[in-house]
Amino acid sequence: MNFNRHSNFEGLHAFMSASKYHWVNYSDEKMLTVWKNMQAAERGTRLHALAKEHIELGIKMPRTKKTLDAFVNDAIGFRMEPEVVLVYSENCFGTADAIGFRDDFLRIHDLKTGETVASMMQPRIYMALFCLEYRKEPDRIESELRIYQNDEVFIETPDPMEIRKIMDTIVRFDNLIKISKEKG
Repeated sequence: MNFNRHSNFEGLHAFMSASKYHWVNYSDEKMLTVWKNMQAAERGTRLHALAKEHIELGIKMPRTKKTLDAFVNDAIGFRMEPEVVLVYSENCFGTADAIGFRDDFLRIHDLKTGETVASMMQPRIYMALFCLEYRKEPDRIESELRIYQNDEVFIETPDPMEIRKIMDTIVRFDNLIKISKEKG
């Protein structure tokens, strides 16, 4: 048999793929909801890339309260770096949307493009990763965490003890995973 060659599809994954077969049981409504969620995620990825480009080039957005505008303008104003990878180990790392550390003051800003109300836990974890990677004690630095979502800015001054607890959890779970890997 000479099978058709589809080189333009090699390495890609279909939305309705065989390996993610649960869609065969979806209702029409569920299928459209999942499709729209995927489209929203792709839009979010593109908006993050746009924000990164603006911040890197120092190109401010219009002075509005719109989520993207405020996020970009604040990151530029605070001289933050966009899309910074923070690494504790191969088991625990993440990318902060915008981060800055100057004069023992840490800023972490998180851009949310979806509708679901975000939790401050994600920026707290980024702070814990920062402290672990750069050997900073959370109670010896000042910090501010922000989430930009739905044309609002949510600001938190995190409790250093909570950040320390997250740091300890990262270290403990990372060691647990390492031991499990060694045992095979």
